[in-house]
Amino acid sequence: MSNNLTTGFLLTCLWVLRMLPAQADTESHILLQDSPLAGFQYHQGKALWHEMQVGDRLDLKREPENRYDARAVRVEWRGQKLGYVPRRENADIARLMDNGARLEARITRLTESRDPWQRVRFEIVLPLE
Repeated sequence: MSNNLTTGFLLTCLWVLRMLPAQADTESHILLQDSPLAGFQYHQGKALWHEMQVGDRLDLKREPENRYDARAVRVEWRGQKLGYVPRRENADIARLMDNGARLEARITRLTESRDPWQRVRFEIVLPLE
């Protein structure tokens, strides 16, 4: 599927889902992606490793001026930069954020591993309000 078709489909799905009645006593969301954290070894993740827990909220920040990737989405934990949404998976997330979508992210897995791509997995969701 082309990027424009994928984005159009995604935005249409989001519009339709927003029209559905929200459940008052349950938290509803759409899982957009589950990803490894890119760049863990270059940022604060190693120093913060023993404080982080599965389920912790992460903040997503757009970096359109990033000199390496204009679609860069930085991932932070408690104001500390941990890394990025992987470049091969950031196009739709960046586009949604640029269009004002309120996305949420949280840690889904922490694994002791020498491979930094396996240390932290996180999910990005679109909350349904």
